Amino acid sequence: MRWSPTLTSRRSVPFGLVLLLACSLWVSSAQAAGPQRLPLGGTAVVKAVMSGDTVILSDGRVLRLSGIQAPRIVQSRARPHAWPLAADAKAALERLVMGRSVTLYVAGPRQDRHDRLLAQLVRDDGLWLQGEMLSLGWARVMVAPDLRELGTEMYAMEQTAREARRGIWDNRFYAVRDSNALGPHDLDSFQVVEGRVVSVSLSKGQIYLNFGANWRTDFSVRVLRRSVKSFRQLYGDPRQLQGRVLRVRGWVFRHGGSEIEISMPEQVERGAEAIAPTSSEPEPDPSSLSPSSLPSPLSPPP
Repeated sequence: MRWSPTLTSRRSVPFGLVLLLACSLWVSSAQAAGPQRLPLGGTAVVKAVMSGDTVILSDGRVLRLSGIQAPRIVQSRARPHAWPLAADAKAALERLVMGRSVTLYVAGPRQDRHDRLLAQLVRDDGLWLQGEMLSLGWARVMVAPDLRELGTEMYAMEQTAREARRGIWDNRFYAVRDSNALGPHDLDSFQVVEGRVVSVSLSKGQIYLNFGANWRTDFSVRVLRRSVKSFRQLYGDPRQLQGRVLRVRGWVFRHGGSEIEISMPEQVERGAEAIAPTSSEPEPDPSSLSPSSLPSPLSPPP
């Protein structure tokens, strides 16, 4: 929102009062937004930061910031590596939270399959850490149960950072992929993919959104059977999505052509027809990136 003060407003309301009211509105809005409406999960102090989305608490527990994914630092014995800007994202989170007290807010499972805690974090001064990492451009929105409550806010923060080319969004490694330009190097990696749905089919209780004429070679989205009901609740008859531009995120796997599985309808963003690709640059060629900057094909989703 832009302020356009006029002579009338300056004469009728003292400037100091206008500023105070503006600040009050901003603060109340910030307090009303964010994860505080989720169930409380306790408080803790951050002792160490492992990556841009994972910290160690003072009691030794490892906590992953739910709902976001920062560039990964993979501690694999066979092939330790880091995605581009992983060190920068880690440093950004360290500046925000190292040694600070945080409040945990939890929706859905409290732990992931690696026994890490999952929570939205709010710093002792009220700063929402997931929101800040998204706003600074050091993380992307990732599927989590709390997206049903917070997805609108989190997607908006990511979009603003992307349009401003902040953080990872100034690196073509993280560019939104054109559904017609996915390559072999995109398999087994987390991607945000955008394109127009060419056809919709239903088979064996699952929904298939096809972004090309041939699902055996082109990109498609598969809504898992367990997610069909919630997908229909959010989007209605899936056949109405034919011809629409969608942006979908998740891990890209081979199933005929490349495919993303939908376990939560919030993985799909239904945009306006005017949505344009984030970048007109060609997609990253793996040969142009050093091996240490590429995601490992053997690394499972976090």
